[in-house]
Amino acid sequence: MVQTAVVVLLLLGGIYFIFPRLVGLGDALSKLGEAEPVWIVVAIGFNVLAFVTYIALFKAVVGGRALPLEWKETYEINMAGVAATRLFSAGGAGGIALTYWALRKAGMRRHEVGRRMVAFLALQYVFYPVALIVFGVLLRTGVLPGKDSVELTVIPAAAAGFLLLVGLLIAFIPPDLGRRAGSFARGERSKAIVASIAKVPALAGEGLRFTVELFAHPSRSGLAVVGAAGYWAANIGILWASFKAFGVHVPLAVVIQGFFLGMVANLFPLAPAGVGAVDAGMIGAFVLFGIPEETVFPAILIYRLVAFWMPIPFGTVAFLQLRRTVARWEREGLPIDRPVTIKSEVTNGRRAENVDIADEIGPSTATRLRRQDDG
Repeated sequence: MVQTAVVVLLLLGGIYFIFPRLVGLGDALSKLGEAEPVWIVVAIGFNVLAFVTYIALFKAVVGGRALPLEWKETYEINMAGVAATRLFSAGGAGGIALTYWALRKAGMRRHEVGRRMVAFLALQYVFYPVALIVFGVLLRTGVLPGKDSVELTVIPAAAAGFLLLVGLLIAFIPPDLGRRAGSFARGERSKAIVASIAKVPALAGEGLRFTVELFAHPSRSGLAVVGAAGYWAANIGILWASFKAFGVHVPLAVVIQGFFLGMVANLFPLAPAGVGAVDAGMIGAFVLFGIPEETVFPAILIYRLVAFWMPIPFGTVAFLQLRRTVARWEREGLPIDRPVTIKSEVTNGRRAENVDIADEIGPSTATRLRRQDDG
Protein backbone atom coordinates (compact mmCIF):
# COMPACT_ATOMS: atom_id res chain seq x y z
CA MET A 1 0.00 0.00 0.00
CA VAL A 2 2.83 2.40 0.85
CA GLN A 3 4.62 1.56 -2.40
CA THR A 4 1.46 2.15 -4.44
CA ALA A 5 0.79 5.45 -2.67
CA VAL A 6 4.33 6.66 -3.46
CA VAL A 7 4.00 5.73 -7.15
CA VAL A 8 0.59 7.45 -7.35
CA LEU A 9 1.99 10.64 -5.85
CA LEU A 10 4.94 10.56 -8.26
CA LEU A 11 2.62 10.10 -11.24
CA LEU A 12 0.31 12.92 -10.17
CA GLY A 13 3.27 15.18 -9.49
CA GLY A 14 4.79 14.43 -12.86
CA ILE A 15 1.56 14.92 -14.83
CA TYR A 16 0.15 17.99 -13.13
CA PHE A 17 3.19 19.79 -11.73
CA ILE A 18 6.57 18.85 -13.20
CA PHE A 19 5.61 18.46 -16.87
CA PRO A 20 3.53 21.68 -17.08
CA ARG A 21 6.43 23.61 -15.54
CA LEU A 22 8.87 22.12 -18.05
CA VAL A 23 6.76 23.42 -20.96
CA GLY A 24 6.25 26.81 -19.35
CA LEU A 25 2.65 26.40 -18.13
CA GLY A 26 3.22 26.65 -14.38
CA ASP A 27 1.44 23.89 -12.44
CA ALA A 28 -2.19 22.83 -12.46
CA LEU A 29 -2.68 23.19 -8.71
CA SER A 30 -1.80 26.88 -8.74
CA LYS A 31 -4.52 27.47 -11.35
CA LEU A 32 -7.31 25.84 -9.33
CA GLY A 33 -7.91 29.15 -7.58
CA GLU A 34 -8.96 30.64 -10.93
CA ALA A 35 -11.86 28.20 -11.28
CA GLU A 36 -15.43 29.48 -10.85
CA PRO A 37 -16.83 27.81 -7.69
CA VAL A 38 -20.34 27.58 -9.14
CA TRP A 39 -19.12 25.32 -11.96
CA ILE A 40 -17.33 23.05 -9.48
CA VAL A 41 -20.65 22.72 -7.64
CA VAL A 42 -22.29 21.86 -10.98
CA ALA A 43 -19.61 19.20 -11.58
CA ILE A 44 -20.31 17.67 -8.15
CA GLY A 45 -24.02 17.66 -8.96
CA PHE A 46 -23.32 15.76 -12.18
CA ASN A 47 -21.26 13.29 -10.16
CA VAL A 48 -24.18 12.61 -7.82
CA LEU A 49 -26.41 12.10 -10.87
CA ALA A 50 -23.88 9.66 -12.33
CA PHE A 51 -24.18 7.35 -9.34
CA VAL A 52 -27.97 7.64 -9.17
CA THR A 53 -28.20 6.47 -12.79
CA TYR A 54 -25.56 3.78 -12.18
CA ILE A 55 -27.66 2.34 -9.35
CA ALA A 56 -30.76 2.51 -11.57
CA LEU A 57 -28.96 0.46 -14.22
CA PHE A 58 -27.93 -2.09 -11.61
CA LYS A 59 -31.48 -2.34 -10.29
CA ALA A 60 -32.90 -2.91 -13.77
CA VAL A 61 -30.46 -5.62 -14.80
CA VAL A 62 -29.21 -7.35 -11.65
CA GLY A 63 -31.75 -6.54 -8.95
CA GLY A 64 -35.51 -6.19 -9.09
CA ARG A 65 -37.60 -9.35 -8.90
CA ALA A 66 -34.62 -11.62 -9.51
CA LEU A 67 -32.88 -10.38 -6.36
CA PRO A 68 -35.10 -8.25 -4.08
CA LEU A 69 -32.46 -5.98 -2.58
CA GLU A 70 -33.36 -2.96 -0.50
CA TRP A 71 -32.25 0.43 -1.80
CA LYS A 72 -29.71 0.73 1.02
CA GLU A 73 -28.22 -2.64 0.10
CA THR A 74 -28.13 -1.70 -3.57
CA TYR A 75 -26.34 1.53 -2.69
CA GLU A 76 -23.74 -0.29 -0.60
CA ILE A 77 -22.98 -2.85 -3.32
CA ASN A 78 -22.66 -0.22 -6.03
CA MET A 79 -20.66 2.34 -4.08
CA ALA A 80 -18.31 -0.35 -2.73
CA GLY A 81 -17.90 -1.59 -6.31
CA VAL A 82 -17.15 1.94 -7.49
CA ALA A 83 -14.41 2.30 -4.87
CA ALA A 84 -12.93 -1.05 -5.93
CA THR A 85 -13.07 0.06 -9.57
CA ARG A 86 -11.25 3.28 -8.72
CA LEU A 87 -8.57 1.48 -6.73
CA PHE A 88 -7.80 -1.17 -9.35
CA SER A 89 -6.93 -0.59 -12.99
CA ALA A 90 -7.58 -2.79 -16.06
CA GLY A 91 -11.07 -1.58 -16.88
CA GLY A 92 -12.57 -1.86 -13.40
CA ALA A 93 -11.79 -5.51 -12.65
CA GLY A 94 -11.85 -4.78 -8.90
CA GLY A 95 -15.43 -3.52 -9.06
CA ILE A 96 -16.56 -6.55 -11.04
CA ALA A 97 -14.99 -8.93 -8.52
CA LEU A 98 -16.50 -7.15 -5.52
CA THR A 99 -19.97 -7.03 -7.09
CA TYR A 100 -19.76 -10.73 -7.92
CA TRP A 101 -18.82 -11.47 -4.30
CA ALA A 102 -21.74 -9.40 -2.96
CA LEU A 103 -24.30 -11.04 -5.25
CA ARG A 104 -23.08 -14.52 -4.33
CA LYS A 105 -23.36 -13.61 -0.65
CA ALA A 106 -26.92 -12.43 -1.37
CA GLY A 107 -27.76 -15.96 -2.52
CA MET A 108 -27.73 -15.60 -6.32
CA ARG A 109 -26.44 -18.63 -8.22
CA ARG A 110 -23.03 -18.43 -9.92
CA HIS A 111 -24.43 -18.83 -13.40
CA GLU A 112 -27.14 -16.23 -12.81
CA VAL A 113 -24.63 -13.76 -11.41
CA GLY A 114 -22.40 -14.34 -14.41
CA ARG A 115 -24.97 -13.73 -17.10
CA ARG A 116 -26.48 -10.72 -15.33
CA MET A 117 -23.06 -9.15 -14.79
CA VAL A 118 -22.27 -9.63 -18.47
CA ALA A 119 -25.59 -7.99 -19.37
CA PHE A 120 -24.95 -5.17 -16.89
CA LEU A 121 -21.51 -4.44 -18.35
CA ALA A 122 -22.77 -4.78 -21.93
CA LEU A 123 -25.54 -2.23 -21.37
CA GLN A 124 -23.18 0.09 -19.54
CA TYR A 125 -20.40 0.02 -22.13
CA VAL A 126 -22.36 -0.25 -25.37
CA PHE A 127 -22.65 3.54 -25.37
CA TYR A 128 -18.86 3.78 -25.41
CA PRO A 129 -18.22 2.52 -28.98
CA VAL A 130 -21.53 3.97 -30.21
CA ALA A 131 -20.46 7.45 -29.06
CA LEU A 132 -17.05 7.12 -30.72
CA ILE A 133 -18.70 6.12 -34.00
CA VAL A 134 -21.47 8.74 -33.98
CA PHE A 135 -19.38 11.71 -32.91
CA GLY A 136 -16.35 10.60 -34.90
CA VAL A 137 -18.48 10.62 -38.06
CA LEU A 138 -20.19 13.90 -37.20
CA LEU A 139 -16.86 15.61 -36.51
CA ARG A 140 -15.20 14.18 -39.63
CA THR A 141 -18.07 15.24 -41.90
CA GLY A 142 -18.22 18.73 -40.38
CA VAL A 143 -21.78 18.38 -39.12
CA LEU A 144 -20.55 19.31 -35.63
CA PRO A 145 -17.79 21.84 -34.93
CA GLY A 146 -14.38 20.57 -33.86
CA LYS A 147 -11.10 19.22 -35.19
CA ASP A 148 -11.73 16.55 -37.82
CA SER A 149 -8.34 14.83 -38.13
CA VAL A 150 -8.40 11.15 -39.08
CA GLU A 151 -6.60 9.96 -35.94
CA LEU A 152 -9.24 11.58 -33.71
CA THR A 153 -12.34 10.60 -35.67
CA VAL A 154 -12.09 7.88 -38.33
CA ILE A 155 -9.60 5.56 -36.60
CA PRO A 156 -11.43 5.53 -33.22
CA ALA A 157 -14.76 5.06 -35.03
CA ALA A 158 -13.39 2.11 -37.00
CA ALA A 159 -11.95 0.47 -33.85
CA ALA A 160 -15.27 1.00 -32.05
CA GLY A 161 -17.18 -0.53 -34.96
CA PHE A 162 -14.92 -3.58 -34.83
CA LEU A 163 -15.63 -3.99 -31.09
CA LEU A 164 -19.38 -3.81 -31.69
CA LEU A 165 -19.08 -6.45 -34.40
CA VAL A 166 -17.15 -8.72 -32.03
CA GLY A 167 -19.86 -8.25 -29.41
CA LEU A 168 -22.57 -9.21 -31.89
CA LEU A 169 -20.64 -12.34 -32.88
CA ILE A 170 -20.20 -13.33 -29.23
CA ALA A 171 -23.99 -13.16 -28.81
CA PHE A 172 -24.27 -16.08 -31.28
CA ILE A 173 -22.08 -18.41 -29.19
CA PRO A 174 -24.34 -21.34 -28.19
CA PRO A 175 -24.86 -22.13 -24.49
CA ASP A 176 -23.80 -25.75 -25.06
CA LEU A 177 -20.43 -24.76 -26.54
CA GLY A 178 -18.62 -26.98 -24.05
CA ARG A 179 -20.51 -30.09 -25.15
CA ARG A 180 -19.98 -29.30 -28.83
CA ALA A 181 -16.29 -28.56 -28.46
CA GLY A 182 -15.82 -31.55 -26.17
CA SER A 183 -16.96 -33.90 -28.90
CA PHE A 184 -13.72 -33.13 -30.77
CA ALA A 185 -11.52 -33.91 -27.76
CA ARG A 186 -10.06 -37.30 -26.96
CA GLY A 187 -10.17 -38.66 -23.46
CA GLU A 188 -12.28 -37.67 -20.48
CA ARG A 189 -9.64 -35.32 -19.10
CA SER A 190 -9.36 -33.43 -22.38
CA LYS A 191 -13.13 -33.13 -22.62
CA ALA A 192 -13.31 -31.76 -19.08
CA ILE A 193 -10.63 -29.15 -19.84
CA VAL A 194 -12.36 -28.09 -23.06
CA ALA A 195 -15.74 -27.86 -21.29
CA SER A 196 -14.22 -25.76 -18.53
CA ILE A 197 -12.59 -23.33 -20.97
CA ALA A 198 -15.78 -23.10 -23.04
CA LYS A 199 -17.80 -21.89 -20.04
CA VAL A 200 -16.41 -18.36 -20.35
CA PRO A 201 -17.38 -17.60 -23.98
CA ALA A 202 -20.67 -19.50 -23.55
CA LEU A 203 -21.56 -17.38 -20.53
CA ALA A 204 -20.57 -14.21 -22.37
CA GLY A 205 -22.86 -15.13 -25.24
CA GLU A 206 -25.73 -15.92 -22.88
CA GLY A 207 -25.24 -12.60 -21.07
CA LEU A 208 -25.33 -10.64 -24.33
CA ARG A 209 -28.49 -12.46 -25.41
CA PHE A 210 -29.99 -11.65 -22.01
CA THR A 211 -29.23 -7.99 -22.76
CA VAL A 212 -31.31 -8.26 -25.93
CA GLU A 213 -34.09 -10.10 -24.06
CA LEU A 214 -34.35 -7.24 -21.58
CA PHE A 215 -35.76 -5.05 -24.34
CA ALA A 216 -38.75 -7.36 -24.56
CA HIS A 217 -39.75 -5.95 -21.16
CA PRO A 218 -40.11 -2.15 -21.70
CA SER A 219 -40.47 -1.34 -17.99
CA ARG A 220 -37.06 -2.86 -17.24
CA SER A 221 -35.24 -2.01 -20.47
CA GLY A 222 -36.33 1.63 -20.21
CA LEU A 223 -34.81 1.98 -16.75
CA ALA A 224 -31.66 0.15 -17.90
CA VAL A 225 -31.15 2.34 -20.97
CA VAL A 226 -31.82 5.54 -19.03
CA GLY A 227 -29.42 4.36 -16.34
CA ALA A 228 -26.60 3.49 -18.76
CA ALA A 229 -27.00 6.58 -20.95
CA GLY A 230 -27.43 8.81 -17.91
CA TYR A 231 -24.26 7.48 -16.31
CA TRP A 232 -22.10 8.44 -19.30
CA ALA A 233 -23.94 11.71 -19.87
CA ALA A 234 -23.39 12.72 -16.25
CA ASN A 235 -19.68 11.89 -16.43
CA ILE A 236 -19.35 13.96 -19.58
CA GLY A 237 -21.24 16.70 -17.75
CA ILE A 238 -18.56 16.68 -15.04
CA LEU A 239 -15.87 17.18 -17.68
CA TRP A 240 -17.88 19.91 -19.46
CA ALA A 241 -18.38 21.78 -16.17
CA SER A 242 -14.65 21.44 -15.42
CA PHE A 243 -13.80 23.31 -18.63
CA LYS A 244 -16.55 25.87 -18.00
CA ALA A 245 -15.00 26.54 -14.58
CA PHE A 246 -12.10 28.21 -16.42
CA GLY A 247 -14.32 30.08 -18.85
CA VAL A 248 -13.30 27.97 -21.85
CA HIS A 249 -15.91 26.91 -24.40
CA VAL A 250 -15.22 23.44 -25.75
CA PRO A 251 -17.66 22.15 -28.41
CA LEU A 252 -19.85 19.39 -26.99
CA ALA A 253 -18.79 16.90 -29.68
CA VAL A 254 -15.13 17.52 -28.76
CA VAL A 255 -15.89 17.05 -25.05
CA ILE A 256 -17.59 13.72 -25.78
CA GLN A 257 -14.96 12.43 -28.21
CA GLY A 258 -12.06 13.56 -26.03
CA PHE A 259 -13.68 11.98 -22.98
CA PHE A 260 -14.05 8.54 -24.55
CA LEU A 261 -10.64 8.65 -26.23
CA GLY A 262 -9.01 9.49 -22.90
CA MET A 263 -10.93 6.76 -21.06
CA VAL A 264 -9.41 4.11 -23.33
CA ALA A 265 -6.26 4.50 -21.23
CA ASN A 266 -8.19 2.98 -18.29
CA LEU A 267 -7.48 -0.42 -19.85
CA PHE A 268 -3.76 0.03 -19.16
CA PRO A 269 -3.21 -2.62 -16.45
CA LEU A 270 0.00 -1.34 -14.86
CA ALA A 271 -1.22 2.09 -13.72
CA PRO A 272 -1.52 1.80 -9.92
CA ALA A 273 -4.98 2.70 -8.69
CA GLY A 274 -5.84 3.60 -12.28
CA VAL A 275 -3.98 6.88 -11.84
CA GLY A 276 -1.84 8.45 -14.51
CA ALA A 277 -3.04 6.59 -17.59
CA VAL A 278 -6.49 8.20 -17.84
CA ASP A 279 -5.16 11.60 -16.75
CA ALA A 280 -2.48 11.54 -19.45
CA GLY A 281 -4.88 10.08 -22.01
CA MET A 282 -7.47 12.83 -21.54
CA ILE A 283 -4.86 15.58 -21.49
CA GLY A 284 -3.33 14.26 -24.69
CA ALA A 285 -6.71 13.90 -26.42
CA PHE A 286 -7.80 17.48 -25.71
CA VAL A 287 -4.40 18.93 -26.59
CA LEU A 288 -4.66 17.15 -29.95
CA PHE A 289 -8.12 18.68 -30.37
CA GLY A 290 -6.48 22.09 -30.07
CA ILE A 291 -7.67 23.09 -26.58
CA PRO A 292 -5.08 25.38 -24.93
CA GLU A 293 -2.70 23.41 -22.72
CA GLU A 294 -2.89 25.95 -19.89
CA THR A 295 -6.61 25.15 -19.61
CA VAL A 296 -6.49 21.41 -20.25
CA PHE A 297 -4.25 20.52 -17.30
CA PRO A 298 -6.29 22.22 -14.52
CA ALA A 299 -9.63 21.23 -16.12
CA ILE A 300 -8.67 17.55 -16.22
CA LEU A 301 -7.36 17.82 -12.66
CA ILE A 302 -10.76 19.13 -11.48
CA TYR A 303 -12.54 16.39 -13.44
CA ARG A 304 -10.39 13.68 -11.86
CA LEU A 305 -10.75 15.14 -8.37
CA VAL A 306 -14.55 15.16 -8.67
CA ALA A 307 -15.21 12.03 -10.74
CA PHE A 308 -12.37 9.77 -9.57
CA TRP A 309 -11.22 10.73 -6.09
CA MET A 310 -14.36 12.17 -4.47
CA PRO A 311 -16.38 8.88 -4.49
CA ILE A 312 -13.58 6.79 -2.93
CA PRO A 313 -14.24 7.74 0.74
CA PHE A 314 -17.99 7.13 0.28
CA GLY A 315 -17.27 3.80 -1.41
CA THR A 316 -14.88 2.75 1.34
CA VAL A 317 -17.52 3.47 3.99
CA ALA A 318 -20.09 1.61 1.86
CA PHE A 319 -17.80 -1.43 1.74
CA LEU A 320 -17.56 -1.51 5.54
CA GLN A 321 -21.35 -1.19 5.73
CA LEU A 322 -21.73 -3.96 3.14
CA ARG A 323 -19.65 -6.35 5.24
CA ARG A 324 -22.02 -5.77 8.16
CA THR A 325 -24.98 -6.22 5.82
CA VAL A 326 -23.58 -9.54 4.57
CA ALA A 327 -23.17 -10.70 8.17
CA ARG A 328 -26.81 -9.73 8.81
CA TRP A 329 -27.90 -11.74 5.74
CA GLU A 330 -26.17 -14.81 7.14
CA ARG A 331 -27.93 -14.39 10.48
CA GLU A 332 -31.42 -13.33 9.37
CA GLY A 333 -31.80 -14.80 5.87
CA LEU A 334 -30.55 -14.09 2.36
CA PRO A 335 -32.18 -11.51 0.05
CA ILE A 336 -32.82 -14.23 -2.54
CA ASP A 337 -35.18 -15.94 -0.06
CA ARG A 338 -37.34 -12.90 0.60
CA PRO A 339 -41.04 -13.44 -0.21
CA VAL A 340 -41.01 -11.91 -3.68
CA THR A 341 -41.98 -13.80 -6.81
CA ILE A 342 -38.85 -14.39 -8.83
CA LYS A 343 -39.34 -13.83 -12.51
CA SER A 344 -37.29 -16.17 -14.64
CA GLU A 345 -36.36 -14.49 -17.93
CA VAL A 346 -36.08 -16.42 -21.17
CA THR A 347 -33.01 -18.63 -20.97
CA ASN A 348 -31.75 -21.14 -23.50
CA GLY A 349 -34.94 -20.93 -25.53
CA ARG A 350 -37.33 -21.71 -22.65
CA ARG A 351 -40.45 -19.61 -22.10
CA ALA A 352 -40.48 -17.14 -19.21
CA GLU A 353 -42.51 -18.18 -16.21
CA ASN A 354 -43.18 -16.91 -12.69
CA VAL A 355 -41.81 -19.16 -9.95
CA ASP A 356 -41.05 -18.75 -6.30
CA ILE A 357 -38.29 -21.18 -5.39
CA ALA A 358 -38.66 -20.62 -1.66
CA ASP A 359 -42.40 -21.39 -1.81
CA GLU A 360 -41.75 -24.62 -3.71
CA ILE A 361 -39.00 -26.19 -1.60
CA GLY A 362 -38.69 -23.95 1.45
CA PRO A 363 -36.28 -21.10 2.07
CA SER A 364 -33.66 -23.12 3.96
CA THR A 365 -33.49 -25.78 1.24
CA ALA A 366 -33.37 -23.14 -1.47
CA THR A 367 -30.50 -21.40 0.29
CA ARG A 368 -28.57 -24.66 0.69
CA LEU A 369 -29.04 -25.59 -2.97
CA ARG A 370 -27.89 -22.18 -4.13
CA ARG A 371 -24.81 -22.36 -1.95
CA GLN A 372 -24.01 -25.82 -3.35
CA ASP A 373 -24.54 -24.69 -6.92
CA ASP A 374 -21.42 -25.19 -8.98
CA GLY A 375 -22.46 -22.83 -11.78
